Amino acid sequence: MTPIADRRVLLKDATLREGLDTPGVAFDSKARARILRALDRAGVDEAEIVAPASVAGDVALARVLPRHQLKLSGLVYAGTSRAAEDVDECLGVLDRLDLLMPLSPRRAPATPAEKTRRLTHALARVTRSGFEIGAGFPHAFGVDHATLVRIAKAAVDSGARRITLYDTNGAAEPFAVYERLSLLVEAVKVPVFFHGHDDLGLATANAWAAIRAGAAGLDVTVNGLGDRAGNTSLEQTAALLRVHGVSTGLDLQRLLPLSRLVARASGIRVSPLAPIVGAYAFAHRSPAHRPHPGEFEALSPELLGTQRTLKAPGRRT
Repeated sequence: MTPIADRRVLLKDATLREGLDTPGVAFDSKARARILRALDRAGVDEAEIVAPASVAGDVALARVLPRHQLKLSGLVYAGTSRAAEDVDECLGVLDRLDLLMPLSPRRAPATPAEKTRRLTHALARVTRSGFEIGAGFPHAFGVDHATLVRIAKAAVDSGARRITLYDTNGAAEPFAVYERLSLLVEAVKVPVFFHGHDDLGLATANAWAAIRAGAAGLDVTVNGLGDRAGNTSLEQTAALLRVHGVSTGLDLQRLLPLSRLVARASGIRVSPLAPIVGAYAFAHRSPAHRPHPGEFEALSPELLGTQRTLKAPGRRT
């Protein structure tokens, strides 16, 4: 595996897909355009803009956002789908698509053999069109490793050029993520991505474990938007990787404006205690911090284009 400090990790933003699963959140075409521009200016590699439950509607919205009007420099448009037939609608709009196959036996098709058959048939059909395709596995941490490896290898043999493992219910923990990703990265010779949820507050830690295990990329959302407790936070992940010497291509000084834009557009405010972009992220109240406040910060606020504040201790009641 490439040494951690010499690697380039791809961040795929899913704010316009997973973020729309946040209760009460909706983005019209103008808001989508503003968010896409901000992601592009920040240096994000890829934006997922088509969801499996709304392919036709999302593609229609994407068609009214031509890239030359947005003046995007190189942002890749991506989507997810459960059916190969959706590829026909995505051609000419998206750059790539991931076909999803949930691995839980409670989600159809029930058996691993039938899941593999349907997925490989769909991948083979799409591959003939020349469209870049990947395979995504929801509930990837709820099945045994041998089952996961078999279906992942079959997907690659059928044309998948990327494999994404979904911690669908957010129950995975970093040691399990590291172990599973390490084995899969060794087993398949295509990029492996990790998609995390924050139900137990471990999404960022799990993302870091995936990168340490050799993952080539991560799915993230601005401000951690997503259903339930949200998804892996773009800003936390980008800052964490920067601190540990991993390149993402992101301009960290664009994170605060991006976070504020999405907070306004979504109506979901950012907690002042949120890491990196929260109002208190660089606020010091303890008297012990005042002589050397940088000793109490994981990264310099200047990297984010902001400043620390030193508060008077005040009275504690």
